[in-house]
Amino acid sequence: MKKALLPVAILAALPAVALADVTIYGRANVSLDYLDDGADYSEFNVSSNSSRLGFRATREFDNITAIMQIEQEIDYSNQGSNWASRDTFVGVRGGFGMFRLGKFDTPFKRARGPANLFGDQLGDMRNLTRAGAGRFDERTPNTVHYQTPSMEGFQFNIAYSLHEGNDASGDSDDAWSLSATYKQGPLDLALAYEKFQDDRSQGGRDAIRLAIGYDIGDLTLVGFFQTIDHDNDAFDADVYGFGAAYKISDNWSVKGHFLTRSADPADSDSDLIAVGAEYRVSSPLRFYVNYALVSNDDNVALNPWSQARTTGRPGAAGETASGLSFGMRFDF
Repeated sequence: MKKALLPVAILAALPAVALADVTIYGRANVSLDYLDDGADYSEFNVSSNSSRLGFRATREFDNITAIMQIEQEIDYSNQGSNWASRDTFVGVRGGFGMFRLGKFDTPFKRARGPANLFGDQLGDMRNLTRAGAGRFDERTPNTVHYQTPSMEGFQFNIAYSLHEGNDASGDSDDAWSLSATYKQGPLDLALAYEKFQDDRSQGGRDAIRLAIGYDIGDLTLVGFFQTIDHDNDAFDADVYGFGAAYKISDNWSVKGHFLTRSADPADSDSDLIAVGAEYRVSSPLRFYVNYALVSNDDNVALNPWSQARTTGRPGAAGETASGLSFGMRFDF
């Protein structure tokens, strides 16, 4: 993401950080969507899709760099958002790797990266992977995270969330998240495990996730698998699927994926299909159009638009929910 230095005048007014490199960055990702729940709703909507504004600061010391980030969601479609609502942390990095504390995406959440073709768009895989009370893909608070240096393409992450809220509520209020990644040449691979203890929101649960991407020239093939085991067996679910993206030219690309969710109780399975095209003016500016649908069994009401987007319309049980999205993303 391209960064811009804060004006010198602002830095002059902040002597405490005058010796640090301070940057601002952000993303405006907004779309016009036509959504149909398959029952009695079919309307146009405007959605702000994980749009954000952030501030970073770094300062170099001998063999170590202090790091800080404050990031919040910005809702371009309706109203503002809470301060520091996204990845916000302080830490250090160096030849030893990175160590930080705060609230941010877990290694498990980030491990979907190699297969994440529709992130923050209509058709996002999280509409299946994050569904129900057995939800993952979280941003955990009160978290300590260590990331190793890259070792010939291999990298390891371990994160421990001590508790929810402002203080520990009991002996079983913590969570662990671990990942191992490998990125070298055409191969991009991530394997992750995450466990939430009994007193955590949504209850005790654990999951395994595997995502893979492989480049063949201008073609990228992806695969994904996730399995969730919840203390309440009614929330157990497996999600798996595949997809591909193809770069037609320097500006144009197309993509598509298919994922299926096999869940308890009976008649609670869902399938997600998404296809899209993107025109990239340059790295910071792109326009896209996506079509996606979720087909539901009788006891489930998922849709392809609820995750990472401000659109709040629910799906309808037993129906096929679909949408068509025209979007613009500007990174700065």
